[in-house]
Formats: sequence, C-alpha cells, structure tokens
Amino acid sequence: MLPQAPGTVIAQGLQIPWSLVFVDGRPLFSQRNAGTISTIIDGSVVTVADVAGVDADNEGGLLGLAHSPEIPDRLFAYYTSVNDNRVVSFTLSRDGDDFTLTDQTPLVTGIPKASNHNGGRIAFGPDGYLYIATGDAGETSNSQDLGSLAGKILRVEPSDGSPAPGNPYETRVWSYGHRNVQGLAWSDDGTMWASELGQSTWDELNIITPGANYGWPVVEGDEDDPAYVNPVSVWSPDVASPSGLLWLADNLYLAALRGERMWVMLDDSPDTSRTAVLQNGPGRLRDIVAAPDGTIWVLTSNGGGNDRIISYRLVSEG
Repeated sequence: MLPQAPGTVIAQGLQIPWSLVFVDGRPLFSQRNAGTISTIIDGSVVTVADVAGVDADNEGGLLGLAHSPEIPDRLFAYYTSVNDNRVVSFTLSRDGDDFTLTDQTPLVTGIPKASNHNGGRIAFGPDGYLYIATGDAGETSNSQDLGSLAGKILRVEPSDGSPAPGNPYETRVWSYGHRNVQGLAWSDDGTMWASELGQSTWDELNIITPGANYGWPVVEGDEDDPAYVNPVSVWSPDVASPSGLLWLADNLYLAALRGERMWVMLDDSPDTSRTAVLQNGPGRLRDIVAAPDGTIWVLTSNGGGNDRIISYRLVSEG
C-alpha cells in the first residue's frame, strides 16, 4: 500500500514536529524547538504542555513521545536538557478533546547530549517495555562502550526506568554499536526494526536482536566481520537520512530527511522491493504514524516555522 498524494494538511505553522502518538484516537505531538506537546481540536493546534527543562539546540530539544494503551494514564517523552538527554513521564488525563499533562517525572537521566546525534525515538514494544534510541552524542567511542547510555537502544521498565528483565547485560542496554537511531518499529511476528543515520556513506535499516553489536564506529553499512550485525538494507545519505519508521499491513514505511521522500519496503522485502514516494512534495520527513481512520500521518521537518502534519490515504500499488 502506497500513500496517495497530495494528501490533506492536518496542521501547519509548526516548529519541527518530531513525534506523534494517538491517545484514544486523538493526536498528541511534540515540537522540537518550541518544547511543547500539542493536540489538534477542530482543526486548530492547541498546546497541552510546555515541557520544563527543554534545551533546544540544533538537533536537540523535545523529541520522541510514547504511549501505551496498557498504561493509559501516562505519557512518556524524550528531551534534551542543559545537562543530558532524558526520558520523563507525565500523568495524562482527558476531558473530551482536551488533554492535561501533570507531574513531570524523570525516568531515565544521564544520556549523553550534544548539538547532534541525540537519538530521541522512544516506543513501546509488543512485550510492554519501553525502548529508547540514543545517539553517540558526537563521541564515536560511546557506541562501543557498554558502560555508556549513548549509541544504544535501551529497554526499560516503564514504571521506574530500571533495566527490563531479560536484558542481555542486566543493564538498560538492549543493543549497541549504533550511531544515531531515529526510528523503531515491530512487525507482526515481533521482529524489531530500527532506522539509523549513517555518516557519509551508508544509512541503515537494521533488524535488532538483544545483545547485538551493530558496528559503529568500526563499520558503516555492510562489513564481512562476524563480530558485527550487517544491516538489512542501506541507502546513500543523499536519498535517505532516515528518521521515523512505521510497520503497517506487512509494509515498512521510512521517513527520509535529506532524501525528502518516503521509502516503502513492500511485502516484508526491504532489500529488493524498495519504492520511493512523495518526492518533490512535502520536503524533509520526520515521522510517519498510523492514524485510527486507516490513513498515515506524516510530520515534515523543513524548519522556518511552517512545518506541517499531512494525512495520506493508502492505495494498492499500481
């Protein structure tokens, strides 16, 4: 299934919307530079909360959001502070179309920060635990250091941020050797996928397994070395620079920033059935989210204070 252009603009005039979740069918989304969590009521953007402590600088700011129907009264957010990257939770309540967020509580702190490579994507896995994608924070050695939270995918208890049971090193670390993971998704069979920004040669789509080493900074892209896991698919950064990732109806949808397009991996064949769509259209794409009405919502990341959220119907290929 492919998105049918031109799509319907849901919201505009935004400051780099970074992540969006649906709660009881209603959207909540972050704006990286504004440091706000907002919703949309009758076509208008309404601020729900100004997140305290956000330090928006270059790639840092208010980044990922996550919500689980299993924990309906909490919302989780990843943001850059003055001293670190961190994940916090909020008490979430709803009255009609209005949301209220209170009791901002630190969950995981001390994730290294920098002006770039801050990671930021968070998501609940099918096992009910919270997964956190971090970047190397500009220090490539962080990614191979199992004592650092940077350059990793973390897996934690959503109640208190402690290591989830079954983690391979009995710490928060689930996988390592990452440069800057920006998208997380799970297929129906439980396979975990991650999209990752490369440096100058190869961006990556990886299947994530616990305890695995994905090679950065020793390896970028494929390498004939059994110590590192090779990506499932790679792109030149000029056509990708991947961000958000969505699994829906046996297809993977990948948002591309520098590539200014969406990559669709059809029928679970990411290396042989890649289709580029939405080229020469909305520009830089930050995230892709499945909406309750069967459409997908796309967040743009062009800057300048006029980014958009656009809804696309999905139609059969051809």
